[in-house]
Amino acid sequence: MNTEKEINLSDYTYSLPDERIAKYPLDKRDLSKLLHYHKGVIEHKKFKEIEELIPDHSTLFFNNTKVIPARLIFHKSTGAQIEIFLLKPISPSPILSVVMEERETVIWECMIGNFKKWKDDIPLMRDLILGDKNIILQASIHDREKRQIKFSWNDDSISFSEIVEASGKVPLPPYLNRQPEEDDKPRYQTVYSAHDGAVAAPTAGLHFTPEILKSLADRGIKESFLTLHVSAGTFQPIKTENILEHPMHSEQMVVDRQSIQSVVEAQNSIIAIGTTSMRTLESLYWFGVRLMHGDEGFAIEKLEPYQSQQKAARSEAFSAILEWMDRNNLNQIIGTTEIFIFPGYQFRVCDGLITNFHQPGSTLILLVAAFIGEDWRKVYHEADINGYRFLSYGDSSFLLPK
Repeated sequence: MNTEKEINLSDYTYSLPDERIAKYPLDKRDLSKLLHYHKGVIEHKKFKEIEELIPDHSTLFFNNTKVIPARLIFHKSTGAQIEIFLLKPISPSPILSVVMEERETVIWECMIGNFKKWKDDIPLMRDLILGDKNIILQASIHDREKRQIKFSWNDDSISFSEIVEASGKVPLPPYLNRQPEEDDKPRYQTVYSAHDGAVAAPTAGLHFTPEILKSLADRGIKESFLTLHVSAGTFQPIKTENILEHPMHSEQMVVDRQSIQSVVEAQNSIIAIGTTSMRTLESLYWFGVRLMHGDEGFAIEKLEPYQSQQKAARSEAFSAILEWMDRNNLNQIIGTTEIFIFPGYQFRVCDGLITNFHQPGSTLILLVAAFIGEDWRKVYHEADINGYRFLSYGDSSFLLPK
């Protein structure tokens, strides 16, 4: 694809009245509506019927990241509130699983509300109670220009994960325009979440229940789990009319050998549960292509798929990853991706996608348009006239273009 050609944002917008945005989740996850799109034909279902719609012998890929309560609220002695939103770890490691288990001091890059009111030499303090322990959490400015904040606490038996869980608020999407409530803690989390690190939920997975997962397994549908820690960049609106100029935030991926093997052994459709799983799978393909040509860097750049001159079959690319893991005695790989999927992208791995309905003019609308072409307009029109609920807590779609 010639990435010099402009793709105009105005071609990927639609009208989304505020009343269409789901401000709260349904009480039961699987009672959400499900729009089933298959080869251009649309049917309207309930999500609990998904088990009947998945093609036989398919493999489903779930993102098992766990949302952390990434909004930390501190108050100055004057009473002024400083909100610190965790973005990505800097020290002692950029690897989220390492930082979340740290037990002394961590440094994060953050978004900070009221930052101008926080002076460099004045740390902020919070008292926390964890079980029978009184913990003092301190936040200090490590690097103002880079917005890096150092957190430290007075008990090395307590992990940063426990600190965040005790002190943070659920990072609800800004378009909900409300404060998080107690019920958001379990509902803004998939039932299979496992690894701390996301600051936004992989919302396609919010509809799944243990009963649906069991029914799919009983049918012989295979499941595989991978991890992409969703960043706050997922909410960043595109502000450039030429979408190619939009900066994509890097997101961390953690994938084990079993997931790579599942792609190689897939007997039928590979179905991504959510755009985060899709981005991970497609990024892995490009990592495999890199390895086939001697490049071991697992950091997929924004426009790499459009600029690469290399091609490979899906099984070849993923087999290359397995061979590289064998040579390096690895059971797990950790990388980053900025992959930007927009119309013109050729999908290398994914045959189907389960996803919610996304914001107008967003990177996720562009991904859907890349996957099903101009029919994205038909899908969104049908959802609108049939009363679907939109965005993170809204209804779902199952897209099978072939």
